[in-house]
Amino acid sequence: MESIKLTKTFAVKPKVIYTAWLNSKGHSKMTGSKAKINPKVNSGFTAWDGYITGKTTELKTDKKIVQKWRTTEFPEHAQDSLLEVKLTPVQNGTKLTIEHKNIPDGQAESYKKGWKDFYFKPMEEYFDSQK
Repeated sequence: MESIKLTKTFAVKPKVIYTAWLNSKGHSKMTGSKAKINPKVNSGFTAWDGYITGKTTELKTDKKIVQKWRTTEFPEHAQDSLLEVKLTPVQNGTKLTIEHKNIPDGQAESYKKGWKDFYFKPMEEYFDSQK
């Protein structure tokens, strides 16, 4: 199993990212692709038109989101990976830290690029347009 850790600063408050991440409409808008999510612990979610599925396992309002997470590219027998999203207030917004653990061997680099291209980039554009 492999792990990755990425950080990116966004020019919005932690509450803005937290709320969007856990809302079907907000998540869809910030990534540019359909998502269904319920902002409750033990609720399932899908993102990127069903490419990503999982379950939210821990929430700390405006600070942390923990999810069991997998994509259609995971081998059938593979365990879910663990995604931890941390939101830290900084001077001009929020430092978002993603720790993605338990990724199937050989897939970490692909997901690292995916987080940057399919989350961070559209999120930055979306939050910039909200100002």
